[in-house]
Amino acid sequence: MAIQQIRFFGDPVLTTPASNVIDFDKELRTLVKDLTDTMLDAPGAGLAAPQIGVGLRVFTWHVDDELGHLINPTLDLSDELQDGEEGCLSFPEILLDTPRAMRAVAKGFNMYHEPIVVEGTAFLARALQHEVDHLNGILFIDRMDKISRKEAMKQIRNSDWFYEQDRPEIRLSPHEMKGKSR
Repeated sequence: MAIQQIRFFGDPVLTTPASNVIDFDKELRTLVKDLTDTMLDAPGAGLAAPQIGVGLRVFTWHVDDELGHLINPTLDLSDELQDGEEGCLSFPEILLDTPRAMRAVAKGFNMYHEPIVVEGTAFLARALQHEVDHLNGILFIDRMDKISRKEAMKQIRNSDWFYEQDRPEIRLSPHEMKGKSR
């Protein structure tokens, strides 16, 4: 088991878009195992490679007793939206309502470079979107409206973990939110 340190909000790796995986080799399989072990140990419903400091488009998930991973994913989202509580291992103990699509279809590859498709609704759809956002350098607080984001920042500033880390400069995500509020 190779548990890795999870990066917290404020670490620039979390707002930097990840690179596509080119080599489907033993190192990639080790990364998938490290992500899985770290996610299960945390415990969490998903974990993206940037959350452990690796800038590659890889994530794992564990939802409804289904464990999986996806490499170089793309997403197709429904127009129907859901609102619900969401958390993130990079924001310990912070849970806030975050808008997401109700249904998501994620396409990518497994660690052996075999194509896979994952279809999810409700919580699995939320997890898939959350993890792909991480790969794009987007954080779940970037999906919130201004009032909710202000509340999130207040909770973050009041948390113990926020001041226990070396804190780099914190910046808003530079990514277009396609009409959604920041």
